Amino acid sequence: MKARRSTAGLPRAGGEATPRRNPLGAATGRRSRVRAWPAANSRRRTAAKERAELAALQQGIRYRRIFVTLVGIMVVVSAAIVLLGTIGLLSETRSRPLTQAEQNQYKQEEIARRWQAWPKTGVFPEEVKYLGLDRAQQYATRVGIAPETECGKGVDASIAGVLDGHGCVTMLRATYIDQTSSFVFTVGVAVLKDEESRVSATEELTQDDRVGVLPVAFPGTVTERFGPDQRQRTSWVGAGPYIVFSTAGYADGRTRAAIPPEEILHPELWPAAKSIGNQIAYFLADPPKVPPCTQGNVC
Repeated sequence: MKARRSTAGLPRAGGEATPRRNPLGAATGRRSRVRAWPAANSRRRTAAKERAELAALQQGIRYRRIFVTLVGIMVVVSAAIVLLGTIGLLSETRSRPLTQAEQNQYKQEEIARRWQAWPKTGVFPEEVKYLGLDRAQQYATRVGIAPETECGKGVDASIAGVLDGHGCVTMLRATYIDQTSSFVFTVGVAVLKDEESRVSATEELTQDDRVGVLPVAFPGTVTERFGPDQRQRTSWVGAGPYIVFSTAGYADGRTRAAIPPEEILHPELWPAAKSIGNQIAYFLADPPKVPPCTQGNVC
């Protein structure tokens, strides 16, 4: 008896093979599809990423708080500085009474700039009072004002060295005559840089009355013959930053050498010269009226 051949897996009549089935009944001719699930390590990575993002967010929040705090501190400090500066500015700029030192400084500065601030006719007035014989009130009249010159060119050489050594700025000169036109006077104002320099300079000036300011003669006037040789005497006086020199002579041109030693000068000549020099020095150094406050008369 022939054994029956299994027809499983043989082609059917239509030419299609009968699919094999595995013992579980599933067809073996197709690939089975299995659903994939996330692995455990993937979940851990996701959790770690979330924690990192949370930490970064928290750190950013902390940095922002620190930044805001620092900005706030800077704003407060800046406001305090501006406030203190404003208070200080108001304190400095508001009107207040002048201190004694400020009053003295005001006077010194006012006196020191007069030679520039005043017109030359203010430094050398048209008429200057002096006392004549028997203390009679007399007036010396200005003949002319010389151009401003270097200090060394307006005085004798021995005086020039002292002035230049102490920073003399300039020399102003003018010539006067008395009421009778008998006497001629030249007044010279040496401008020092400050009062301290003037004091130092006067300590070195000679007391020789033959040297001092050089006369200024004006042609066509009674002063035209007044030169260095016609000077009978010279002197000086200090006032503020100024040294005021004066010299006197006769309008007729007499020289000092021409007058015998035993002959006495006219009693009015030299007192008048000294009085004129002192008057101009007084005008220049007369203390000004000081305002009581830093901004005028109202504190």
